[in-house]
Amino acid sequence: MFEQLGLIGCGLMGGSFALALKQAGLVQRVVGYSKSPSTTQLARELGVIDVEAPSALLAVSGADIVLLAVPVAATEETFKSIRHLLSPDTLVMDVGSTKSDIVAAARTVLREQLPCFVPAHPIAGREVAGVRHADARLYQDRQVILTPLPETRPDHLARAEQVWKALGSRVRHMTPEAHDTAYAAVSHLPHLVAFAAMNAIAAQPQAREFLSLAGPGFRDFTRIAASDPSVWRDILLANRANVLAQSAQLRAALDALEACMQTPDGPALQQLIEKASDARSAWTLPSASASVPDN
Repeated sequence: MFEQLGLIGCGLMGGSFALALKQAGLVQRVVGYSKSPSTTQLARELGVIDVEAPSALLAVSGADIVLLAVPVAATEETFKSIRHLLSPDTLVMDVGSTKSDIVAAARTVLREQLPCFVPAHPIAGREVAGVRHADARLYQDRQVILTPLPETRPDHLARAEQVWKALGSRVRHMTPEAHDTAYAAVSHLPHLVAFAAMNAIAAQPQAREFLSLAGPGFRDFTRIAASDPSVWRDILLANRANVLAQSAQLRAALDALEACMQTPDGPALQQLIEKASDARSAWTLPSASASVPDN
């Protein structure tokens, strides 16, 4: 389908995309660039990319598909770096976890090349980072949210859908604003809570003893606290208005539970717990036959 992928950011997400395209026979050559030359070199040694580019601009030279897999805060500068060598026929996508800020950056920088951009957010990832963890199966049976703009060329949008579906993903369209509101609730807030929970325990003198007693429930609840700090700093700041609104909802729910404990009011506390239990029992991780945001 594509002659050359220009990959900017050869980490987990970008590396997995490149490997998946190769495995599916959808690309002939991958030219990659990362800010760290050692990362780009390792990506070539691992077979993730075929050619190391000395700059983001040269990574997109001759590419008919470009993927930006950089921290969301670096998106605008990356657009500036590559704009001059983008062809109107080049499909450009990103994998950022926020969309409104990325769309704003694209509008500011890409200008006449804006129609080639299809903002994307694959609902996939791990708490580990780096190209060593790249996996061609990362996007299989996962949702990919596309937030096309009114200016996006229909043929580019169609190609973007075809690419992700060919990698085994399920594609859904949303507006950037709706995307950021939803993922503040189901992704960004849970990360914020996990970070806060770990910090709250780590700040106590008995932290080492407490953690030695923790079991699978604690492991599952706090898994995402091990996520890349710089990546999540950028995500939380980029979507801070929505995340803070969700945090206020959480505080209200926590206050209600605490009030029942302070009274104490056992029946009311049980009712709130049952409400949460029922809601969680009714929810299932989306499968190939469903399309509900997850992360």
